[in-house]
Amino acid sequence: MTPLHDTALRGFASDNYSGIHPEVLAAIVVANDGHQVAYGEDDYTARLQEVFAHHFGDGVEAFPVFNGTGANVVGLQSMLPRWGAVIAASTAHINVDEGGAPERVAGIKLLTVPTDDGKLTPELIDREAWGWGDEHRAQPLVVSVAQSTELGTVYSVDELRAIADHTHALGMKLHMDGARVSNAAASLGLPLRAFTRDIGVDVLSFGGTKNGAMLGEAIVVLDPEASTGLTFLRKLNMQLSSKMRFVSAQLIALLEGDLWLRNASHSNAMAARLRATVEAGLADGSLRGVAFTQPTQANGVFATLPAGVADRLREAFRFYDWDAAKNEVRWMCSFDTSEADVDAFAAELARLVA
Repeated sequence: MTPLHDTALRGFASDNYSGIHPEVLAAIVVANDGHQVAYGEDDYTARLQEVFAHHFGDGVEAFPVFNGTGANVVGLQSMLPRWGAVIAASTAHINVDEGGAPERVAGIKLLTVPTDDGKLTPELIDREAWGWGDEHRAQPLVVSVAQSTELGTVYSVDELRAIADHTHALGMKLHMDGARVSNAAASLGLPLRAFTRDIGVDVLSFGGTKNGAMLGEAIVVLDPEASTGLTFLRKLNMQLSSKMRFVSAQLIALLEGDLWLRNASHSNAMAARLRATVEAGLADGSLRGVAFTQPTQANGVFATLPAGVADRLREAFRFYDWDAAKNEVRWMCSFDTSEADVDAFAAELARLVA
């Protein structure tokens, strides 16, 4: 078929806007020949277990699912009894961007804590970590952190270890929303295991879609004692793929070599380039009225713009408002964002501000 869209169109709205990385697309084609047993009893899903064990150590188990919401909802559901609650940042994806799925689908009470940078601390966790044994209160039994966060910030290893130690000392479990966990690894310069399993994360939602996959994430059980029933919960929650080999093949393509890291490093670098270009314009006076609201530590840039500029800039490049009341916007970079894309965007921004 002929393309139905303008293939030259570029944007900074979301890393979900990008296409499929060619190496991932090639892996899907390779997996397409012949027949394989359905529902995960295929050679690719078996190989995927070995690939995740390489990154996270022996004894882990990965459950491929369709999307990040499914990974978070089903993963958290496997960690909790019906009366359990999850402590999370108020900005967490599970709280603001999943259409109420944790509450409506999984029946999970979310106990949210305000945080300026999207990151929890032991002290912030303690605001909701209370009431055990009180039959009138949903029991806080899991803490969920996002790495990187919804505000583009990245936890250090020490910050995560402090959270894990505190969470476990209180008898709770630790979940990580890793939709952009590869970007966090690239930012920290560390292997995936160093800030997940090694510091005490119990269950990880591993993201592939935002890092070059067509679709596909995985619930990775790092501590088998922290999760139960995933075999049944995945089907119950409509996240069991009959042709699972095509999800698994994508994740293998990302993780068997260094594609996951190359893609994440590039998208991070493009965000850093965008920020540096805007900062240079602020320094020389060619850009006025722009301010950054968060550090740029992964592949997102958060900034405020002069009134009216965002809508005019969106005529050339799509992106989202983050807090329209504050004129705050979010610019996301992807594995296929180019230096030319960044420079053209920054030039248009400078033209409009001037």
